[in-house]
Amino acid sequence: GPHLHHLCCDADDADCANGFANASLAFLQGCEQMKKGYGKEGKEEDVQDSNAAKSIPVSLLKVMAGRTWAFSDFELYDTVGKGTFSRVRVVKMKGNIDRSPMALKILRKGDVIRLKQVEHVKAEKQIMSMIEHPFIVNLLGAFQDDKRLFMLLEYINGGELFSYLRREGRLPNEHVRFYTGEIVLAFGYLHSLHVVYRDLKPENVLLDCEGHVKLTDFGFAKVVEERTWTLCGTPEYLAPEIIQSKGHGKGVDWWALGVLLFEMMAGYPPFYEENPFGIYQKVLQGRLDFPRHFDVKAKDLVRRLLVNDRTKRFGCLKAGVEDIKRHKWYKGTDWDLLLARRVSPPFKPPVQSADDTSMFERYPESTEASAPSISSKEQESFQEFDSPPVA
Repeated sequence: GPHLHHLCCDADDADCANGFANASLAFLQGCEQMKKGYGKEGKEEDVQDSNAAKSIPVSLLKVMAGRTWAFSDFELYDTVGKGTFSRVRVVKMKGNIDRSPMALKILRKGDVIRLKQVEHVKAEKQIMSMIEHPFIVNLLGAFQDDKRLFMLLEYINGGELFSYLRREGRLPNEHVRFYTGEIVLAFGYLHSLHVVYRDLKPENVLLDCEGHVKLTDFGFAKVVEERTWTLCGTPEYLAPEIIQSKGHGKGVDWWALGVLLFEMMAGYPPFYEENPFGIYQKVLQGRLDFPRHFDVKAKDLVRRLLVNDRTKRFGCLKAGVEDIKRHKWYKGTDWDLLLARRVSPPFKPPVQSADDTSMFERYPESTEASAPSISSKEQESFQEFDSPPVA
């Protein structure tokens, strides 16, 4: 079945509440300038083919630039995802000649407060506004009304890697190499901006209409200069240092990549138990049993990623992400072509149109209008949420 649900117990730990406020403001401002060229080294491989990821038509961006939004600006279509305090609906702008569908994430303020997710939600919006990458869902704008927060995102219609994996059972070596390769590039980019994603799992990897990867749901992402001490994520994908509250940084993403690589190849996650505690025990024992058909080189990479001691884990060593990119299992992967979206995806989702929702599960519809009201004091938490979209 699907993975056990998120855990998050970091609501008001000082780390979460103050970390964003202090460490990151200066940093986020610096990122605005960096947003266009990747990485600090300015190597060519880090510069995106400028048209590669622009799936939103320019005409639409012009209409959107610098304007303020209201929920009433949109026509509503199907719900394509639902979380504990949010849902995502396909929308189109009313009266716009350009009929491009977008995804509107609707969050209930009352629940965000009750579940102590205010800092996470603000971080999600803040981080998404500063990143731009071919394999990450693009944020187009953010706004709110008295009961709800809204994030307008590009709509990625090929469905979740999760559904594809469930249909196929397990994937061939080459397919896994392709999907993990695109994720490696997305993580390398995020980490160069000191952003840790912290929530990799098949449900959060979308496929676009061509079959390329798009990471979504930055609800647990965080700017970390050094390490952070928050328990977040999904039990099957949690790294040992998170379980043991030792503080954690970018290494948790590389651990989760090892888990995902294993699950795609094997058809089940490496550490599986009915309850979270059982999973944690398995993770900490670190015993890996590979099915017989598992590719030898892939097995070697998984073993280097699923290393309990994060100081010895691939991705966390001196060479960083390069160790992973140079691993023998990726031999023959042209990382520049991959980044430019010029490697053909192994599976093209059978979608008929940009607003096709057939690749997603069906959900009961709602606009979350009946969300609980919140006090004006509580409203203050969301002061900086709105953003005019980036021109």
